[in-house]
Amino acid sequence: MIETHQLEKKFGSVLAIQSLELNIQPGEIVGLLGPNGAGKTTTLRLLTGMIQPTSGSAKIAGYDVVSDPVEVKKRVGYVPETGALFEHLSAKEYLDLVATLHKLNDEEAAARIEKFLRLFSLFENREKRMHTFSKGLRQRVVICAALLSNPEVLLLDEPLEGLDATTALIVKDLLTELATQGRTILMCTHVLEMVERMCQRLVIINGGKLIVDGTADEIISLARADSLESAFAILTGTRNRSRVTAGILDALK
Repeated sequence: MIETHQLEKKFGSVLAIQSLELNIQPGEIVGLLGPNGAGKTTTLRLLTGMIQPTSGSAKIAGYDVVSDPVEVKKRVGYVPETGALFEHLSAKEYLDLVATLHKLNDEEAAARIEKFLRLFSLFENREKRMHTFSKGLRQRVVICAALLSNPEVLLLDEPLEGLDATTALIVKDLLTELATQGRTILMCTHVLEMVERMCQRLVIINGGKLIVDGTADEIISLARADSLESAFAILTGTRNRSRVTAGILDALK
C-alpha cells in the first residue's frame, strides 16, 4: 500500500532523504521514528506529493506520487505536523471545503461532518472562526479533515499534539480499529510508549537514512538494550541523557 524505492530528496546541497526503502501493507500501523531533523516530516510530505523527490520512487495504493498525484491524494488522509488550517474559516466551513475537494456527495458529507463534529466535541463551536481555537481544538479539526474522505492510507505527523488525554485515547482506539479494517497507517511521533503499544512495526531513520525496520522487540534485541527508549538512543547516537542532565544541573549551580 505504501512503497518507496531508492527514494531521495535534496534541498540544495543537503541530502535530506537517502535511498529510503519502505514497504507497508494494508492493516499495518507503522511508526516512523527518528531524532529532530532525521527526515520524518520530509518523508511524509514526499508520500503526499506535496514535494517532489530528487530521485527514486514512491507509490500509494499502486499509484506513483509523481505521475499520479491526484489518484494518490484521493486515497490519503494527512495530519501535518503544523496542523495548517484556513483559520479565517469556521470548523464547519473548513470541513465543507475538504468534502468538496474530495467530491463527496453533499448529503453524505453533511451527515459525516455533523457526526465528526459531535464525536470530537466540536459541534458547539462549529460556526466559530478557527483563529479563536486552542491548539487542541485545531488539531481535532485537522484529524476530522484527514478522516473525512474515508481514506485507504493515513499519514500522521505527531497526531496527538495538543490533544487532551481523553481525545488522545479516542484517536488511539480509532486508529487501531481502522487498521483492523485494512487501512494503512504511517505515523511519526516522539512518544515511544505510544508506538510501542500501537505499532506492529517501527522504522527508525537518522540523517535521512533508514537505520532499522522491525518490531519493537526486534529493535530492542538488535541494540542489546533493555527498553525501546534505550534502543532508540543507541541506534540514533543520541547524546547520553544522564550526562547531559548532569551538565545542565551543574550549569545551574
